[in-house]
Amino acid sequence: MRMILFFLKRHWLILIILLLIILSVIAAYLADFSGSKIAWGVTFSQPYTQNELGLNWQETYLAILDDLKVDHIRLSAYWNSIEKNQGEYDFADLDWQINEASKRDVKIILGVGNRLPRWPECHMPVWIKSMNAIEAEEARLAYVGKVVERYKLNPQITYWQVENEPFLGTFGVCPELNPDLLKKEIKIVKSKTKKPVLVTDSGELSTWWPITHVGGDVLGSTLYRVVYDPHIGYFRWFTPPFFYYLRATLIKKISPVKKVIVAELQAESWHKANTDLSKMEIKDHFESMDLKQFKKNIEFTRRAGFDEAYLWGVEWWYFMKTQKDYPDYWNEAKKLWPE
Repeated sequence: MRMILFFLKRHWLILIILLLIILSVIAAYLADFSGSKIAWGVTFSQPYTQNELGLNWQETYLAILDDLKVDHIRLSAYWNSIEKNQGEYDFADLDWQINEASKRDVKIILGVGNRLPRWPECHMPVWIKSMNAIEAEEARLAYVGKVVERYKLNPQITYWQVENEPFLGTFGVCPELNPDLLKKEIKIVKSKTKKPVLVTDSGELSTWWPITHVGGDVLGSTLYRVVYDPHIGYFRWFTPPFFYYLRATLIKKISPVKKVIVAELQAESWHKANTDLSKMEIKDHFESMDLKQFKKNIEFTRRAGFDEAYLWGVEWWYFMKTQKDYPDYWNEAKKLWPE
């Protein structure tokens, strides 16, 4: 006992500092910055739905609109789908998606550019490979201009997203980022519409600083809690809600961006050892995204203080419901859009 008392007398200041640090960490995890009601949305990818999950993409899309009854959705104008042959634009599938959402008064984020949601991240047409850098740049800017010109008067489009996480060079099958070209794309969008431009970045692997200085108006962050690495297995992010709240508050004060949303909230299991989700067993899905984790991610986003968040994985929920007879994710998500 004397030894303990002696230690406390000699090192009381260090102990107090350690106690304050521990209490601060606990407070950061328990803190709740939720404010006004969150506008929840989803990201939908036609090629992912049909090519990886093997679903009827139109059936899936209508279920999202009419069964889930989402009121915000993020869509992509995939370059390799729209301009399969140079100078020939096919908007039929994207027209259908936008028209069906518009009929139901659903708010739309429309993404344009080379790098858009879903693997391999960059979706350039095959014919672009035969061009030199200048020709490829001109072709990309022409495509961006065509897309914006076609949909610029649609009142349901709330943001135009230009590229997707362009500074995340460690992920995806993509050419090296050209920041000047990114700025030119944003400039073209802004020359044709007054709608805000959304730019996105990783919430876990980025400082957000470079992306806030390319001309965008709104920053969209990812928010992931469980990831998989073939060398270490599953890894759970330890960052508390306060981490995202503080970053968003700070970036709005020191950068040109004045609004931060969650553009990609993890609500889908992680590919284990690069296996397609459609080929994984249910137990493997549960390792990174069981129903408990699904709920925790939604609650984490509330507590982080965001007022707009787009869940990642709606196509997978439908796959689990219709192909694996596991409707729990779908039914839980329904609570976000009560009738």
